[in-house]
Amino acid sequence: MTMPGSLPEPEAQAGGALPPPAPSAPGPLTRLPAQLMELLQTRIELLSTELEAEKLRLFGALVQMLLALLLAGGALFMASLAVLMFCPEAWRGWAALGLMSAYALLAAWAWRGARAQLSRPSGLFAATVAELARDRASLGG
Repeated sequence: MTMPGSLPEPEAQAGGALPPPAPSAPGPLTRLPAQLMELLQTRIELLSTELEAEKLRLFGALVQMLLALLLAGGALFMASLAVLMFCPEAWRGWAALGLMSAYALLAAWAWRGARAQLSRPSGLFAATVAELARDRASLGG
């Protein structure tokens, strides 16, 4: 006989069966896939952030370089025109050849500098690679 407010005994339940066991707390192995997915998501977000920052940096530099190139071209044209205008008529051909040679040498120098700069690694995704190495070290790999 049960008292009001007391818990019923296990035999008093339907059919005399015991209640189903409460689910056990998740162990480390059951949490591992979720943690790995969370870690992977974090790394992908970091990679995405780095890629976006690199894209914005390159676009900003490209816009500034194009503006500088346009303004430098205008200044160079005007300077060349002034040199040719103030040169005596007998020397104008030689002055034009001299200016053309100087521009060609400067263009070759700029081309070599650009190729050298593009051949060096930029360090893109360095933070992501460092985080992945740290993850591998912490997982014992």
